[in-house]
Order: sequence, then structure tokens, then C-alpha cells
Amino acid sequence: MNVSIKISDSIYYVGVNDRDTQLFEGLWPLERGVSYNSYLILDEKTALIDTVKEWKVTEFFDKIRHLLNGKPLDYLIINHMEPDHSGAIPELLQKFPNLKIVGNRTTFQFIENLYKVKDNFHEIKDGESLNLGKHNLKFYLTPMVHWPETMVTYDETDKILFSGDAFGGFGTLDGGIFDDEVKIDFFEDEIRRYFSNIVGKFSPMVQRALNKLNEANIDIKIIASTHGPIWRKNPERIYSLYDKWSKYETEEGVVIAYGSMYGNTEEMADYVARKLAEEGIKKIKIMNVSKTHISYIINEIWRYKGLILGSSTYNQGLFPYMESLVQWLSHTNIKNHVLGIFGTYGWSGGGVSTIVKYNEQMKWPLVAEPVEARLSAKEEDFKKLSELAKAMAKEIKLA
Repeated sequence: MNVSIKISDSIYYVGVNDRDTQLFEGLWPLERGVSYNSYLILDEKTALIDTVKEWKVTEFFDKIRHLLNGKPLDYLIINHMEPDHSGAIPELLQKFPNLKIVGNRTTFQFIENLYKVKDNFHEIKDGESLNLGKHNLKFYLTPMVHWPETMVTYDETDKILFSGDAFGGFGTLDGGIFDDEVKIDFFEDEIRRYFSNIVGKFSPMVQRALNKLNEANIDIKIIASTHGPIWRKNPERIYSLYDKWSKYETEEGVVIAYGSMYGNTEEMADYVARKLAEEGIKKIKIMNVSKTHISYIINEIWRYKGLILGSSTYNQGLFPYMESLVQWLSHTNIKNHVLGIFGTYGWSGGGVSTIVKYNEQMKWPLVAEPVEARLSAKEEDFKKLSELAKAMAKEIKLA
């Protein structure tokens, strides 16, 4: 049975949920799944905005057929070419051979390379429009948010911004699809996890895209992304969060991420956390890099000003899971954080010094000299850890 969900009088939600995929992009855990959102406009000319992942096409096509009720599908608008949004293109062209694919020049380069499609293209440029009858769609190119071809589509009639991956996040839409129908705090956290791990590296481009929309002075009543809830009650909330995150604005708090083989480095992490609490820091997250997936750690790091990394030495180098974390942090180029470092070593160092070397790329201010204990922390080491905690608390309180 097809349940038609209206976004407005003539625009429908035709997205699907994915509760089977374990890792998004083969990297990011989907413990609560993900939605692939697509939208159908019924007008004098019909238009589908984005598609879904290839193995969800049966459910997807059932929804489209039901709503079209024999009418042709005239346009497919592609805001983003990642296969979880473009995977249905080959089958759509088989079922609707006269379908025109709307996109920019880079979109068509991706289509040709991914799906060997070379025809049925309707190219648009930045700021151009497409009239469907009652609805007039205007397109804004937003390159590198987070692929080169990305763009957004604005319906001038119903004032809906179809934003592609921008403003989207993890989590299936279980019954409710609008921000006023779901537990929005959960989605906000998963949207930040999505942003911090996938889009965050391109924060300057996000700022450029937001500035472009601001300068266009468009009136946005609804934000409809390709993942996560549709923001009809409070689109300003997700818009302002994207602005905050892409400016690297942080909250007062500290993430302590540690890698420990036998508990000695963990003991140091617990001690630092206690000293931070004594200094009045209430938001403290201790995260074990061996147990907690890196995406959740990065999500919390993006949120809080302070980061303290603690690692044991492993084979004269950095504990492997910790190295994955600091390597990703240096790759992502996160700004506006302060750093503390501690660790342990046995017969040789290598753990703490490797973090220091990575930080030469990251260029985060160190709140204190790194603390490194031989095998386990002694009284002198705990004193240094206490000083590190005091310095961190002072630094993030001043922020």
C-alpha cells in the first residue's frame, strides 16, 4: 500500500528508509539506519528531485507510479550525484525514455562516468530557473558541499529549499518525516555526526554556499534534504546550526580520547577528567578509541572546544586506533580547538611524540607540555596531569 505524504499541495515525499546498510560510504556506522529522500512535483510538467540507492528502487518506483497515475515524468533534477541519490537513474530512463535530466555541466560528467548516460540532458547554470507551470524552480550551484557538482533547488512557489546532502543526517524516518513529528534532538546529534565526518572538511565551501543563499535573499519556509527530517516547523534551526558548525564555533567542554592496552593510560584519562570537574567543567566526554567508532569521537570533538589525547606507545609508535583519529583530524582541518596530550611508554617512546608531530600540521594551541609516563603514572606525572587539566579548564572558559 502506498501512503502519499504531502509536502505541499502538489509536492510529495517519495523517499525510502535503509535499515540494512551497516556502514554509510563503507565507513560510518548506521546503527539507526538512514533515509534517502526524494520529492515529486505534480504540475503541468512533472519533476522528480533526486532519486534513491539502487537496491531501493522497487519501493521507490511504486510510490512514483502511484502518484503519477499514468502521467509522464518530464524532469529529473539531480542536486547531488552520489550513488545513494542517483542510483535509480538508469532504471528511470528505461521506464521514462523521454525524461530530461536537469543538472549542471559537472553533474553530466559524473553521470556519464557512473552510468554511461550521455543523452537526455537539460543543462542549467547558476541562478537559472525551470518553469513547470505553477511551480518555478531556481537553481544555485554549491560546489564542494560536498562534491564538485552539488547544487540546491529552490521552489519559488511554495518556498521550499531542496538542499541535497546539505542539512541532512543519519537516522531513518520511522513514521514521522517532519521536524515537528520526530525526536529532533536525536536527529540534531546525527546531523552533526554526518556533518563533522562527511561535510565538515569543506566548511569554507559551506560558508560560501550559505552566503550565496543569504545574498539571494530567498524566503525559505521548508528545508527538504536528501537525508533526515524535513524542516517545516523550524527551518531556521538547522540553517543556524550549519552556519555555527561550518564556522567552527564550539561549546565549553572537553573530549578526552584515549588508547590504552592495559589500563594505565586509561587511569590517566580518568584522573584528568576528575581534575577538570574540580575546575568546574561539566561537559566532559571520555572516549575509548579502541571501542568507540571514530565517527562518534569526531562528532563530539566538533562540538567541544577542548580535546585531550592520551595514548600508549605501540611498537615504538602511536597506538593504531589513536593514529587513525589524529590522522583524520589533521586531514579534516578542524579549527578553533585547544589540545592537551598525555601518554605512556615502556622501553621506548613514540606515542606522545607522534601526536605532537601530527599537531604540527593541525596547529592547535597546546594548553600545557605533554605528559608522558613510563609504563604507569607516578606522583610527579599526576601533578603534571593536574596542571594540564587546570590549563585546559582556564583556556576553554576564556573562549
